[in-house]
Amino acid sequence: MKVYKFGGASVKDGDGVRNVTSIVRNANSQLIVVISAMGKMTNAFEVLNDAWFNKDEAKIQEALVPIKNYHEEIVKDLFGSAQASVRYNEFISQLENRLCGVSSMHFDYEYDQVVSYGELLSTAIIADYWESQGLDCCWQDVRNLLKTDDLYRDANVDWELTTKYMKEAFQFADAGLYLTQGFLGGTISNLTTTLGREGSDYTAAIIGHVMDAQDVTIWKDVPGVLNADPRWYAGTVKINEISYLEAIELSFYGAQVIHPKTLKPLQNKNIPMYVKSFVDPTATGTIICERKGISEMVPVYILKTNQVFVTISPFDFSFIMEDKLIEIISIFRKYRVKMNLMQNSALNFSACFDRKRDTEAFLNALNKEFSVRYNEDVELITIRQYTPEAIEEMTSGREVLDSQVTRKVARFVLR
Repeated sequence: MKVYKFGGASVKDGDGVRNVTSIVRNANSQLIVVISAMGKMTNAFEVLNDAWFNKDEAKIQEALVPIKNYHEEIVKDLFGSAQASVRYNEFISQLENRLCGVSSMHFDYEYDQVVSYGELLSTAIIADYWESQGLDCCWQDVRNLLKTDDLYRDANVDWELTTKYMKEAFQFADAGLYLTQGFLGGTISNLTTTLGREGSDYTAAIIGHVMDAQDVTIWKDVPGVLNADPRWYAGTVKINEISYLEAIELSFYGAQVIHPKTLKPLQNKNIPMYVKSFVDPTATGTIICERKGISEMVPVYILKTNQVFVTISPFDFSFIMEDKLIEIISIFRKYRVKMNLMQNSALNFSACFDRKRDTEAFLNALNKEFSVRYNEDVELITIRQYTPEAIEEMTSGREVLDSQVTRKVARFVLR
């Protein structure tokens, strides 16, 4: 048994769905397929949720119409009629009924209830299409199988319950192919949760771990794991083989190919992960497995944009020791701000983090207890396996606001 995961780019239109269908047909194995929201629909649903949470009726309709039009164009392309997918129409009706009500005051809760429709609509359309094409497919609602706590937008897996329900659902007695959603989970009260952005990779790893899969394949629009994102770095090199530990390091620093939580469940059972191209399915891609290091000894570049770089100092010029660190980190934790870089000196604590919708409230909270200086819209570049030439290439002509250099990793905050 194998697990395939397809991201939004692979099913962004009718041709994409047909291409994924072809890849699935050629699998020659019992298969569980995990699929994300189509195209950039997660972003569109985030806009819809903001309007819904803020009770702005005009903006709700303004956000909902393009979501419906986008999906109905794909349905029309696949079936010939915009109303042909029964599952799709059921979920759209559910969503519209929800939007007719009143939101709670819990933003993260409402986010998970609304944004989750991206994956539900995507898999609904594809399940109906596969059935129309004669594929022996069983659609599963992952919210009934992947059980979590109620930490909305970043839920933690209940492994005991998840194992029980997945083993009951994925028996391959009634079908040789299962289709389910990435990114989503459900509480014991059957309320929808999400696993964090890019959490569909994690879903595939959870299923692979629980079901003792032969391997897990993540299908991307790149030929494998590259040493940089080709959208901003032209000289990329494909890495053929990489260890679990090295891949986890890259995930920690922000590499977008693999979700930070994904690899540990697979490493625990020595299940290899393949990163392959849905554009060229026959190409070898990259294998992540139990080995030492990385097959290509080249610098690996990881860029994070839209960063806020903050420097925090006690009002009384006291040292940044354990008590102050605990106080500072507790504020970061309260506002769920993830530090992408941090370091401290005698009188200053500095950190780099992603700008979020509540960044202003977070900075105001810091300002009550500390002197705070910050720079917005900066970049954080991480170079693993760095060379002097790689550092020069990345920093030349840029203002370096902060840096960290260890034996294997060089990091720079740049403006």
